Amino acid sequence: MRVKAPAKINLCLEVIGKRADGYHNVATVLHTLDLADELTFEPAEGLSLQCQPPVGSEEENLVMRAARLLRQETGCTQGAAISVTKHIPIAAGLGGGSSDGAATLLALDALWGLGLSRERLAGLAASLGADAPFFLDGPCALAKGRGDLLTPLPRLQGWWAVLLCPPIALEGKTGRLFGMLTPSDYSDGSAAGALAQQIGDGSASQGDFAMARNAFERVADQAFPGLERYRRAFLAAGAPFVRLSGSGPSIFTLVGGAPEGQRLAASLHARGFEAHVAALV
Repeated sequence: MRVKAPAKINLCLEVIGKRADGYHNVATVLHTLDLADELTFEPAEGLSLQCQPPVGSEEENLVMRAARLLRQETGCTQGAAISVTKHIPIAAGLGGGSSDGAATLLALDALWGLGLSRERLAGLAASLGADAPFFLDGPCALAKGRGDLLTPLPRLQGWWAVLLCPPIALEGKTGRLFGMLTPSDYSDGSAAGALAQQIGDGSASQGDFAMARNAFERVADQAFPGLERYRRAFLAAGAPFVRLSGSGPSIFTLVGGAPEGQRLAASLHARGFEAHVAALV
C-alpha cells in the first residue's frame, strides 16, 4: 500500500491564551499542499521502519508512534514494514511529522482491517500532535482548541504557495516559541474566523491572505537567527506578502498560478535562495 502525506501551511494562526492544562488554545486556518512525503506499508511479522533520509530516533518518529498506538489501543497483533521517503522539510512548520503519523493511522487501519471510526482515529491522532487530526481529512479547515476542533472548509482552487524553508534547527522548537509568547501576542480568534468565512463563501482574495496573521511572527524572528534575511529577500524578489507557517521557520506567500510561482522562485534563486513551489490541494 502506497500513500502520500501532504504538507500544510497555516494561512492564519492566532494564539488565544494558555489553558489550565498548560497547552494553548489556538484558532488557525490550515490548507494542504501537493508537497508530500511518500509512505509504503507491507504486511510483516513485526513493525519496522525505513526512512530516507533518516529522521531522528525510531522512538520519536510519529510513524512508529502511530503504528504502536494503533496496536496498543485495538489489541491488534499484526505488523507492517513501513518505508518513508521524506520530501517535506523537517521541523519546518509544515506539519510533515503529524501528516506522516495521520497517514500511518489511516493506512494501517485499512491494511489491518480494523474499521475504526473517523471519531476514534481523530482521538488517536490528537495524541500524536495538534495538527495530526487535520491531516485525516484535509484539505482546508478552521482548527480551534489545541487544534483538534475542526470545521471543514472548501479547498482553495487556483492558488499556489511559494515556500522558503531556512535550514535553521531549534531543539524543542514549538514549546520554546509558545514559551516566548506574551499576552500581547494573544488575540481572540476573530481574524482566523473571518478568513474561514471568506474561504467558505468563496470571496477570499490575496489581500485577505496578506491581512491574516501568525502569532509567532515576532518571537520567530528572535528564535531563528537569520530568518529576517530570508523575509527581506522574499519581499525583494516580488512576494506580495510573507507569512510564517506554524511555528516556523518556513515562510510562504500565495500567488494566483504556477507561472507566477515559478517566476518568483527563479527570482529567489538568482538571489541565492532555493524555494519550493506547491499547489494548494
